Amino acid sequence: MNNLQKYLSPCLLATSALLAISLPASAHGPLGAASEFAVLGGTNVTCTGGSVVGNVGVSPGSAVPYTNTGCTIAGGTPPATDQSAAQARADFLGEYARFQSPSSSASCTAVTGSLAARNLEPGVYCVDAVAKTGLLTLTGPSTGVWTFLVDGALTGTNFSVEMAGGGQPCNVYWVPRLAATLTTSALKGNILAGDDTLGSITLTGGSLAGQAFANIAVTMTGTSVIGCRALQASQ
Repeated sequence: MNNLQKYLSPCLLATSALLAISLPASAHGPLGAASEFAVLGGTNVTCTGGSVVGNVGVSPGSAVPYTNTGCTIAGGTPPATDQSAAQARADFLGEYARFQSPSSSASCTAVTGSLAARNLEPGVYCVDAVAKTGLLTLTGPSTGVWTFLVDGALTGTNFSVEMAGGGQPCNVYWVPRLAATLTTSALKGNILAGDDTLGSITLTGGSLAGQAFANIAVTMTGTSVIGCRALQASQ
């Protein structure tokens, strides 16, 4: 069974329905209002034949802001989430700008290549744009935070991330300077693609345990996404 499928129980789906309700500011996480969303796009979100556990939002939108073709959503969707998505977008882009600031990368540890067979402790890593493959293990406590600043696009095929030592997927941040494209991968963490011209996310097959935030579009085909609110509720 897929590691994410175990979360798709009737109990969690019921919990996810509650997560669709906008939470008070005090309940927001490090990403501010964006923490309420599993998937957030700028121009549009397209989901085909997959599933999302958590809220889906689009802001500011486009002529066709949200398209669902055979995708199961356990959470709020546009237009019901439009109002909260506007603040979520502002908070996401603010956090992306912070990650991209020179001070964030000044003390990072350079990690090159596909990341296959690596075992990394919590920290800030500067990563190149080489396509990611194989298994990356992140070992650290539940309070550990991993940040991957990608110099270019984040791409991967058959790329998997495993948490060890109590580490939590929602404490992992993937911050590409450009787009993110993942195929048949099992990624854990939050993808922040905030570039104003190329900041899109494309997920094909596989799974994401975390959140997908894009300045432009999010396109998912046959992907299982479980957002952080649902992951935290299942613990």
